[in-house]
Amino acid sequence: MSNFKIFSTGIVAIALSLATGCTPTTPHDQTTSEAPSAVPVQGTESPSPTDSPTPSPTDSPTPSPTPSATPSGRNNLSSSDRQFITQAAQDGLAEVQLGQLASQRGVSDAVKQFGQHMVEDHTQVNNQLKSLAVQKGVTLPTSIGNKNQQAKQSLSKLSGAKFDRQYLNQMLQAHEKDVSAFQTEAQQGQDADVKAFAAQSLPTLEEHLQQVRAIVNPGTSTSTPAPTTTP
Repeated sequence: MSNFKIFSTGIVAIALSLATGCTPTTPHDQTTSEAPSAVPVQGTESPSPTDSPTPSPTDSPTPSPTPSATPSGRNNLSSSDRQFITQAAQDGLAEVQLGQLASQRGVSDAVKQFGQHMVEDHTQVNNQLKSLAVQKGVTLPTSIGNKNQQAKQSLSKLSGAKFDRQYLNQMLQAHEKDVSAFQTEAQQGQDADVKAFAAQSLPTLEEHLQQVRAIVNPGTSTSTPAPTTTP
């Protein structure tokens, strides 16, 4: 009976030792289970694609300075040559408009015919001046200017002999000024083409001046040779 007790107590002791030997393993498992929590930290390094801003070739807009196109095609005229062209254009237009007015309102045949002569000759000169202006890159005025406009308005209010007298006086003053301006340009102009235009047109203006002088002062017509075509 005593041997049985000793045997049974030995079995209990072995069972206890086995039971206590297995339990320490459980805390090991708990600590290892917590380790995986550090794994997500590697995912934060994914922002490496931040290098994408490298496509900074937004520098492409630099070609904006292209509007630096220079008007090299324009001819460089002196201020005096350019002023001559502008004034000649205004006076030429005025001669045509006043000539039309004289051919309609003039009383004497001499004034009517002289007015028509102004329309024909100055239309031709104006066309030559337009071609020259295009060649030189100059924009011609489309109006006759303030002084010429005032003269036209003044003549438009007149009729009969008063109109004839005022028109002839206007043409006398205008052609004296034109002949002087064209002579100066033909001699002192800086652009060869503009000088040639002035020299080519000068005889026509001198002829007009002689004609109007002959009409205003018939007795003194011998002092300035008037053209045979004078009415």
